[in-house]
Amino acid sequence: MNPLERAVRRVDAAQQRHRAAAFGFGVIKKFGDDRGGALAALLTYYGFVSLFPLLLLAVTALGFVVGNDPALQRRLLHSALAEFPIIGTQIQQNIHALRANGVGLAIGVVGLVWGGLGVTQAGQHAMQEIWNVPGVDRPSFWTRLVRGIAFLGVVGLGVGGTSVLSGLGSQASHSVAARVLFLAAPAPINAVLFLCGYRILTGPSVRLRDQLPGAVTAGAAWTALQALGGYLVAHQLRHASQVYGFFGVVLGLLSWLYLLSQVTIYAAEVNAVRAQHLWPRSIVQPPLTDADRTALAAIARREERRPEERVRVTFRR
Repeated sequence: MNPLERAVRRVDAAQQRHRAAAFGFGVIKKFGDDRGGALAALLTYYGFVSLFPLLLLAVTALGFVVGNDPALQRRLLHSALAEFPIIGTQIQQNIHALRANGVGLAIGVVGLVWGGLGVTQAGQHAMQEIWNVPGVDRPSFWTRLVRGIAFLGVVGLGVGGTSVLSGLGSQASHSVAARVLFLAAPAPINAVLFLCGYRILTGPSVRLRDQLPGAVTAGAAWTALQALGGYLVAHQLRHASQVYGFFGVVLGLLSWLYLLSQVTIYAAEVNAVRAQHLWPRSIVQPPLTDADRTALAAIARREERRPEERVRVTFRR
């Protein structure tokens, strides 16, 4: 054994002995096993493609609900687009409500909903991968469609709630206490939103209480990103926007969506690792830990595609 390998094995033994370190590495290891980076990239792509149809739908709905108060409509829309620091203003300037009546409007709304379902399909695929659901047991097209529509409804309600809070915050006093309160207020709503989203995307096969830790983690992380994201994205992409113009806006939007996707995937991995007790994992092998064997066997079994197919996993001693 060379000195480098000896040092790595010492680190490996130390992290396996400490519960917090072992759990954290277990989450990172499972993220790699599930190709979490690719899942996050897939969510980012479909989120980008689905965003503008969903924004058109939201603006159209606002026009029906508060159409008699244009100032309130602009304030709520601005609060909703504050979810995208730096680029929200540019998006707002280019998103307008559908102007049609009767059948034409109905067809437009259905088309927008269909266009927005892409991100829900990518989200369901990601959750099935994270929870190692065999292909033969994955939901049908119609089940995924119903779950996707339900997910869009939950997201709409959640964004509406956080937008109202943001709007109230902008109207609140300038005291430090009021600012801190309204910055932290969306955290519980975000946690509930993630909890409902995870529940819908995974289905009833996963207990609700097993989704709670990751939902709380994701809600807190997303709230922190909202508080810090404007500053970070501004300093990283301000000059890019000046140089590349609209392409800088696109880069900013993709960066923000990728951050959200990474938070979503990592928090879901927290749920799966905790529920399936997939820690401690080994950094170098052999030997494999019991958690390594459990994780590897589950990865193999999720490739089952037919009811008559059975995957059996054995390990050599």
